[in-house]
Amino acid sequence: MKNNLKQPEKAEQKKRSGFLTMELVMVLPILLIILFALFEFSMLFYARGNVSEASRAGARTASLPGVDQEEIRRDVLRILKPRMRSLADIEVEQGKYSGDPVSVTVRVPMRIVSPDLLWPIGYSLKNRDFIAETRMMKE
Repeated sequence: MKNNLKQPEKAEQKKRSGFLTMELVMVLPILLIILFALFEFSMLFYARGNVSEASRAGARTASLPGVDQEEIRRDVLRILKPRMRSLADIEVEQGKYSGDPVSVTVRVPMRIVSPDLLWPIGYSLKNRDFIAETRMMKE
């Protein structure tokens, strides 16, 4: 009797042999999208912090008396990572007198900091920028 019970189990195993492959085919794209999203968003968050810090450094320099725009730009570019420096757009508004507002705006395209992995699902970085603006009062 033991022999008769084992035969149906083998037949059942043969029927289910492709079941795991089918599960993998259905789950793998979802897992890849999650992995790509995790990778891309971590790169974007790191770059966002870098652009914000560059804007703050430029505004701190701009708030000092007797500073020219070239020195402010140098401070901003010093903070930015080398890949971001090439396409960074820096706008500086300086006041003349103590108490005047100063503003430093840094704009960097998102496509240079991340490989744009999520465009197949509709989230593309094309024509999107990081923009950080910092305002302070001139000393």
